[in-house]
Amino acid sequence: MYRTQRQTEIMRLVQLRGACSIGELADRLSVSDETIRRTVKPLVSQGLLSKVHGGITLPDTHSEPPFQKRILENAEAKRRIAERVAGLVPNGDTLMLDCGSTTAFVARALSQHSGLTVVTNSAEIARTLAPNDSNRVFMAGGELRSDDTAALGPEALSFARQFRVRHAILSIGAMGLDGSLMVYHLAEAEFSRSVIDQAEQVIVAADASKFGRQSLVRICGPERIDTLVTDHPPPADLAEALEAAGVTIEYAD
Repeated sequence: MYRTQRQTEIMRLVQLRGACSIGELADRLSVSDETIRRTVKPLVSQGLLSKVHGGITLPDTHSEPPFQKRILENAEAKRRIAERVAGLVPNGDTLMLDCGSTTAFVARALSQHSGLTVVTNSAEIARTLAPNDSNRVFMAGGELRSDDTAALGPEALSFARQFRVRHAILSIGAMGLDGSLMVYHLAEAEFSRSVIDQAEQVIVAADASKFGRQSLVRICGPERIDTLVTDHPPPADLAEALEAAGVTIEYAD
């Protein structure tokens, strides 16, 4: 999402104070309450702000929506990002995908590829790609999480470390303005780090709603990734951090 100057100022004020009333923002920016409501609506829909009675606040960074809700959020952006990621993966390639709503879209975009060797901890991704009998799909073991049927924990980490692949494709919960990759759960971060360690190239698939957000657990800094595939240019601070780390940015068509 491209932010207007007014949206940028609203984000700055809310980040500074934690929460602002609609009237307070209207007075500060010398516009009507209705103008503020229209201005913040796309920020709320992108998950950058949360609505409360009479105002807006920063979203809860300590919890994550259920998987079935996340798969519907920004679905069109995720679909286009997934198609761009799939275009970076040739037939016959080797790859690891972690659990996440965006990587679930990537798996769907890869369903017409052939000869892939896929390692994942997501039963959803394995179910999508395994029916193609030209693919080899390896599913990490361990306890499956009820929300998204992802395998996490020591068994999944040990399993992933047995492989060496060309591409790691990651889904994230947030990307700080310093380029830090973040998720909501420690076990997810541990698995993502393991995936990064086993890959020659690391691709992060993230829509613009993730930019400038914070989450509970840090995976790594931008120096550990090679390519970011997204739908809109990141904010200036984040763009500078990614450029300094040598990250290539690819945009969905």
